[in-house]
Amino acid sequence: MTWQSPIAPGISWYQATIADRPEYPAMDGSREVEVAIIGGGFTGLQAAYNLALKGISVVLIEAHRFGDGASGRNGGQFGTGQRSWPDELEDEIGYERSKGLFDLAENAKHYVLDFAAAHGIDMEYLPGQLNVAHKQAYEKHYRKSVEAVVERYNYPHMYYMDKAEAEERLGSTHYYGGVRDTGTGHIHPLKLLVGLAKATKAAGAEIYEMTPATSLRQSNGKTIIETPKGNITARRVLLATNAYIGNLEPVTAAHIMPIRSFIGATAPLDKFPRILPGKEAVADSRFVVRYFRMTPDNRLLFGGREAYTADTPRDISTHIRKQIAEIYPELANIEITHAWGGSVGITMPRQPFVREVMPGVMSIGGYSGHGVMLSNYCGKLYADMLTDKDRALEQFSSLNVPGFPGGATLRAPLLFLALSWFALRDRF
Repeated sequence: MTWQSPIAPGISWYQATIADRPEYPAMDGSREVEVAIIGGGFTGLQAAYNLALKGISVVLIEAHRFGDGASGRNGGQFGTGQRSWPDELEDEIGYERSKGLFDLAENAKHYVLDFAAAHGIDMEYLPGQLNVAHKQAYEKHYRKSVEAVVERYNYPHMYYMDKAEAEERLGSTHYYGGVRDTGTGHIHPLKLLVGLAKATKAAGAEIYEMTPATSLRQSNGKTIIETPKGNITARRVLLATNAYIGNLEPVTAAHIMPIRSFIGATAPLDKFPRILPGKEAVADSRFVVRYFRMTPDNRLLFGGREAYTADTPRDISTHIRKQIAEIYPELANIEITHAWGGSVGITMPRQPFVREVMPGVMSIGGYSGHGVMLSNYCGKLYADMLTDKDRALEQFSSLNVPGFPGGATLRAPLLFLALSWFALRDRF
């Protein structure tokens, strides 16, 4: 029987196509370790894996099952660089810091690919990504940004596509050209997550599912994490909960906002060979991004419907199908075989939140839809910071990531109004 997560409505195509998803026990009894990690997604597991390799005693707890959060059910797209174009970041933080963040993202890309290869994880990597413009007015901006990436950021794998080429590669006339990136690709994220958990356990980390952290407190220079069946005492703590911090720690909660994101998978498109014939991933220029890609078994995985409340729509499939039909009218009646979703974490500037929120307690999250590579690598960089005094993670912690306005009461309604306005703007 397929596990139905209480925090991730629907059964994903990823869940349906993974043969082996081991279960791990809940923690029973108390522990004292050097490092404790709360959250069993890519960030937490990579941190635990790399710490255990260096002989650091580490315990990781996950409130649900590994893969129930965004790491195991996202769109699977790698991307290149950060969420913003490098030249846009450059305007804000200068060329040197922008180039550093771009290079960090490239290192992240290679790290994930190398990690999967080293551990024999078949994460179904397929190359290629298309970033496409839903408005003709964006052409000048796309051309300028691609030129900067190629010439000034030393990335030769990207070029501008005119409308005709975009139509051919997409199999749709909906977009006005865009960018083709042959130096990145897309994956089956749950297969990577399952393989990562196995590697983390084998490295010697203690990892537990179904073990929520109920409170944090500090005493005598250490942090005590309370759980239902025992406490963890640690010198260092990593909060890798992303959108699921809840009331556990207020600084993280003020900076990382959960929004609901939903994806659907169609029946195989064997009768529609012109749709994404190169099996490349696609992300468009809307503020509320529509992202889609072909799977190895020729299904269209399509995400784009976001909800800015904790509610789950009654019928995920209907809304996803309507968005698909805008791009591919011939799929207006296509069967949606799987539809799923859950919360993802965003920040105000759509940049990762990396900060010491209490003495010895680091919080990392808020990848804002650009986390498949970055979340894995940030977990590694956290471990490197503790074991090798590596300072690469400071490239994120030095960014200006303000909290959401409105406090605990008003921030969600204010975000709903703001993002609803952006979604409306996307239509015109």
